[in-house]
Amino acid sequence: MNPIPVVAQPSFLPADWWALGAVIALSAGAMILLLLEFIPPRPEGNRGAIVSLLTLAAAALCVWRVHDVKRSLFDGMFVHDGFTVFFTLLFCGITAVSVLLSWDYVKRMKINHAEYYALLLCATLGMIIMAASNDLITIFVGLELMSLALYVLVGFRRGRLESNEAALKYFLLGAFSTGFLLYGIALLYGATGTTNLGVMTAFLADSPVLDNPLLLLGSLLLLVGLGFKIAVVPFHMWTPDAYEGAPTTITAYMSVGAKAAAFAALLRVVLGALADVQVDWRPILSVLAMLTMTVGNVTALLQNNLKRMLAYSSIAHAGYVLVAIVAGGTDGASAALFYLTVYSLMNLGAFGLLSLLGRGREERVLISDMAGLGFRQPFLGLAMAVFLLSLGGIPPLAGFMGKVYVFSVAVKAGLIPLVIVGVLNSVVSIFYYLRVTVAMYMQEPQGEPVAVAWTAPAIAGVVIAFALTIWWGVQAQGLLAQAQRSVFGLL
Repeated sequence: MNPIPVVAQPSFLPADWWALGAVIALSAGAMILLLLEFIPPRPEGNRGAIVSLLTLAAAALCVWRVHDVKRSLFDGMFVHDGFTVFFTLLFCGITAVSVLLSWDYVKRMKINHAEYYALLLCATLGMIIMAASNDLITIFVGLELMSLALYVLVGFRRGRLESNEAALKYFLLGAFSTGFLLYGIALLYGATGTTNLGVMTAFLADSPVLDNPLLLLGSLLLLVGLGFKIAVVPFHMWTPDAYEGAPTTITAYMSVGAKAAAFAALLRVVLGALADVQVDWRPILSVLAMLTMTVGNVTALLQNNLKRMLAYSSIAHAGYVLVAIVAGGTDGASAALFYLTVYSLMNLGAFGLLSLLGRGREERVLISDMAGLGFRQPFLGLAMAVFLLSLGGIPPLAGFMGKVYVFSVAVKAGLIPLVIVGVLNSVVSIFYYLRVTVAMYMQEPQGEPVAVAWTAPAIAGVVIAFALTIWWGVQAQGLLAQAQRSVFGLL
């Protein structure tokens, strides 16, 4: 009788468990939030927010504990490196600020349910998986985990027609884009025989398959799938409706978190596995960057609704990040990481301030609603002006430094036409950002002044974003150095 072969079981080192700590903590936190529903909550309770903040703190602590360790897990599908650490901490920070902004907002809007925070944690888990993925399959798993949670969160105000409409549009277009992504993965697998990005990189290094149209078509379809989440033109049509219909705190969260996660996956694919076909994808991304910046900024000029204006603004900012990716290399990747970080702060702060406006379940998001706000609420007016001017790239704020780094690496790469288009678009964007500032300080309110729902947690979230927007404008070198260290392992 032949002995039964013994299959070696995978053994994890302590560093591996710490590297997976963020994934484990977020999964456990989401399940705990759902189980807490068996205990009747207090009407004005905050246990969901408290559990979420503790979970995010545990996730950040775990990944920071081994931030200098590089590990490859699950047969190379999940990678813990500096790039993963950077984005994990960024996603935990984004979600923590979103939880603070939601603390009172969900009670005011009558959507204070445990599943709200559980879905936030699930979406964050999907973002982390996308950033840590070294395989196209796990990128897809992370993308879908994030997307399914966001589909529900966008439509969380079930009693409002615009919220239901936004969720349905987002879901249908998102499902359609997923088909492109999966078809692209299938074609890349057919061209290279693998979905692992590391193996794919080695296979393509000296292979004649670079002239294979199957590879190029697969790459383009993959770009379409990720381009939908990034909201690049022409895959941006869902953005203004979804941003307007979603609860304002969810708009703040998805406008920065989903975009950063998609860019993290795009950086791993484009600057890693497909680096040897950059001659083919660089012109395409250059055209997309020009279109995205121009369409986003020009359309934002026509908006009177602040949520729609910031939605088109976010489209334009995706174009700026694409400029850094087109530049490529360590400098381009680090400039993209820096820009995504400061953009997250500016946008979270701007949408967070919008979530404070209104009484009861009403939302005041028109530019006319901001009239006179700068004098009636000095801190709120000052903070909104700082966030908007930083988004426009006015020195000495963080947004200015982000654009300086992005355009400087593009100049080094010889992308002068792209830089010219980017600078001109930055000038155009100043107009619609200043419209809001003019309304706050130079116009009298029509009718009853807008009420402000002041709460300590929401103010804490705004203050964090406000302080870092100023700090990284005058002391940007530290964040840029951290971004550069994070991309060394990737490239």
